[in-house]
Amino acid sequence: MPGEKICIIGAGNMGEALAGGIITGGLTRAEDITVHDIRKERLDHLGNTLQVGVSEDLGVAVGRSDIVILAVKPQDMKGVLKKMSGGLANRLIISIAAGITLGYIEGILGKKSRVIRVMPNTPALIGEGASALAGGRNVIERDISIARRIFDSVGITVVVEEKLIDAVTGLSGSGPAYGFIIIEALAQAAIDQGLAGEDALNLAAQTMLGAAKLCLKGDRTPTELTEMVTSPGGTTIEGIKALKAGKIEETLAAAVEAATQRSRDLGKNKDR
Repeated sequence: MPGEKICIIGAGNMGEALAGGIITGGLTRAEDITVHDIRKERLDHLGNTLQVGVSEDLGVAVGRSDIVILAVKPQDMKGVLKKMSGGLANRLIISIAAGITLGYIEGILGKKSRVIRVMPNTPALIGEGASALAGGRNVIERDISIARRIFDSVGITVVVEEKLIDAVTGLSGSGPAYGFIIIEALAQAAIDQGLAGEDALNLAAQTMLGAAKLCLKGDRTPTELTEMVTSPGGTTIEGIKALKAGKIEETLAAAVEAATQRSRDLGKNKDR
């Protein structure tokens, strides 16, 4: 993406993470990134730490760009889009606002607008995010490639149809919280068995991290990995029996389903 000028609207944690990932990943130069926010203290912070351009003027920030990343809160999206409309010819628009559909954005910016919707998650803040992308009616293959490169700079990406974004929200969008609950529960259980608190938490978190990395290697399925560490009459099989007795699969399925449905409901409300 050499020479591409990027505007990030919203200098919050995710906006900062994306700017840092783009620079660290060598996608473009810091001076080719402009960040806009109404909070001067956040702009000063990003300008000083990342050496990016900053502007409190939305029109100026957008006018400098080829790519506009909307990293604003869903409730602020309508106002930002209305201020931007009319000045976006030939620009790629990428939105990470939860519940804001492609149709909603295209309806304000115009039918010819090139829009990509992305559902990232909070581990993107440390470069370990999981993001799903859905392209609007006018995007081309190069647009998707650019968006993937941006979000690959803070983790991994997949491309899905927009109708699946709610399921992504229920899984990876809300999923870090499920992971935190599991890690905390494992640590507390180990504390109850006599381990020191810090040791228990570190062991639980690192164990989940290691398990995730083994899955991401891709040469074995989760079922095969489970079988690899489970032997008849051993310790792991007894733990698994306890998990199944507690209906862990059904509980996690219910969590994903509930979060997915809530995402659908929020999206319908935003469209109105």
